[in-house]
Amino acid sequence: MTDTSASPPVAQKRDHTFEHHGITVSDPYAWLRDPGYPEVKDKDVLAYLNAENAWFEKRMAGKKGDIDALFKEMRARIKEADKSVPQKDGDYLYWIEFEEGAEYKKWFRRPVGAPADGSADQLILDEVALAKGKDYFRLGAISVSNDGKLLAYSVDDNGSERFTARIKDLATGQVLPDEIPGTLSGLVWVAGDKGLVYSLANENWRTDNARLHWLGKPLSDDVELYHEDDEGFRVGSSLSANEKWVIISSGDHETSEVRLVPAADPLAKPLLVKARQKGVEYDADERDGTLYIHTNDTHENFRLATAPLADPGTWTTLIAGSDEFYLTGVDLFRNFYVTEGRLRGLDRIELRSYTDPAQVEPITFPEASYTAGLDDNPEWDVNVLRLSYASMIAPSTVYDYHLADKRLEVLKVQEIPSGYDAALYTTERLEIPARDGTKIPVSIMYRKDRKPGGLLHLYGYGAYGLSIDPGFSTSRLSLVDRGFAYAIAHIRGGDDLGRAWYKAGKLDKRTNTFHDFVDVAKGLVERGYTKAGKISISGGSAGGELMGAVANSDPQLWGAVVAHVPFVDVLNTMLDASLPLTPGEWPEWGNPIEDKAAFELIRSYSPYDQVKAQAYPPLLVTAGLNDPRVTYWEPAKWVAKLRELKTDKNELLLKTNMGAGHGGKSGRFESLKETAEEFAFILWQLGVKP
Repeated sequence: MTDTSASPPVAQKRDHTFEHHGITVSDPYAWLRDPGYPEVKDKDVLAYLNAENAWFEKRMAGKKGDIDALFKEMRARIKEADKSVPQKDGDYLYWIEFEEGAEYKKWFRRPVGAPADGSADQLILDEVALAKGKDYFRLGAISVSNDGKLLAYSVDDNGSERFTARIKDLATGQVLPDEIPGTLSGLVWVAGDKGLVYSLANENWRTDNARLHWLGKPLSDDVELYHEDDEGFRVGSSLSANEKWVIISSGDHETSEVRLVPAADPLAKPLLVKARQKGVEYDADERDGTLYIHTNDTHENFRLATAPLADPGTWTTLIAGSDEFYLTGVDLFRNFYVTEGRLRGLDRIELRSYTDPAQVEPITFPEASYTAGLDDNPEWDVNVLRLSYASMIAPSTVYDYHLADKRLEVLKVQEIPSGYDAALYTTERLEIPARDGTKIPVSIMYRKDRKPGGLLHLYGYGAYGLSIDPGFSTSRLSLVDRGFAYAIAHIRGGDDLGRAWYKAGKLDKRTNTFHDFVDVAKGLVERGYTKAGKISISGGSAGGELMGAVANSDPQLWGAVVAHVPFVDVLNTMLDASLPLTPGEWPEWGNPIEDKAAFELIRSYSPYDQVKAQAYPPLLVTAGLNDPRVTYWEPAKWVAKLRELKTDKNELLLKTNMGAGHGGKSGRFESLKETAEEFAFILWQLGVKP
């Protein structure tokens, strides 16, 4: 590798080839994967990453004033001293607070009925104190015992997503000797608060277990309640809504299986709801001896079925699957239940009766395009529901919905201290045809005084059946107020329009995702919203794969590309069963080890494999050294190959967080600094003065 102050680092090429299905592939940058991973100590690897970081700092040094100004602007939109709306759970009201200037939260409670003057407030967990002196901090699970006396919580302090669980006595403030390292799960109180159910991450960062820890006992006494033998499945545990059952779920991206264990007797024999069947997903909850099962077994958009506890595998339809309505979830309460879903892509919340299937009460909202859903509703017996709501131009709002009079009560509207006037902006929902004729929804916002044909930022993800909701963002305003339109392409691969939408962007249909994104951009140009070369784009993880694919296929469209922790070395990763996520990812991408067609398809779109000698748009790429989801060498190899082959002189920058993981820096302001860097890069490349 060479690195001079006048030119970017150039990674060495080292001969490395591999063969599958009679096809030989050359991978000259394979050496960037440290053989000792997850520890990264190889001097050549670290030298290259540090050289790229130094180049990033050098090239961005002249933009420091812009970054600082953007950060100051973004921070001014955040209410620094802020608190959530208290919510009742048992004998207490719980809430979180941010103090002025604090990166992290403090968790509070007070007894129900106590004065709200602060005299009865109890600080139960102080993230600020826990994070002190650490470069990275993330709270994982947090769970108060049923009697309200103990608090279980878990912490990751390096971004590796291996959390250490601890237990705190809320009466004394003392942390108990019990300590469980290496967790990757929730923490579920059982057996009269004498035990905790959790999952450990194994050496390949997979949760293949559900375990029981008895308080005060050594970890060696912990009991494995369930072990998953399929290396592609992950295990998780939660409590049923009535808190009578521990729900142990196991599954991958297309198949699931559920077992129930009595919360009062977690060592009892688990009750299997229904044996796994490839391609069938389901989740289950229980009320008064009846199971409620949310499943895609008869319709890809899911149905709701019931079954008696005595015969849990015999399912009777309660709500049939529908082509129009995508049933995304079901929440049980004592006297009613709630279904959530999307009707023609728009969120819908419905209250339903246990006794009268025809009694359906939709909750209506004031805008034509929005995102809405159940918020924190921890109690079983309620007559008020906590809801969340936002749109691209409406700040996040917390409501209570009063069931008796069907009334929405506004509890809190996101406050923007520097000021925000929604009347200055407008939002639209467009449909733009892809090359195969499929109409792709696009959510877009911009200032009403914006001139047509101007700058536009396009965001996309398109994987795992994850929808990108048209919610509110304060940082987004830093682009929109500078003349950008901001658009979200609801491309196939997400489930924005139902399960068929997801299936149309995975496995052998994966390239639809990339085509949709490009065709949306071209459609926005054709409709006069922008022009080729005036479009900035961004995406992270699988959305970073999207960025790499469209930079390869249509480089002339983009004025700037930002790829966060991009999944760009797809072929190599899917060929390596030892990596944490790979076996569980085969249902999403295909298994190139066993399937030659999958090998050839993945190779045909894998951004790293498809880098070619051509002009590329300006690129900003980020990585996390401790990232277990998209390993650091994927973006590093991609950037190295781009440096070798690209024919232009446009900026290409790689920034690796040497003490963080998949989510970048922790803390509400530290992470905002990275957004300011991203926006400064975009504005720089598109010639906009911040």
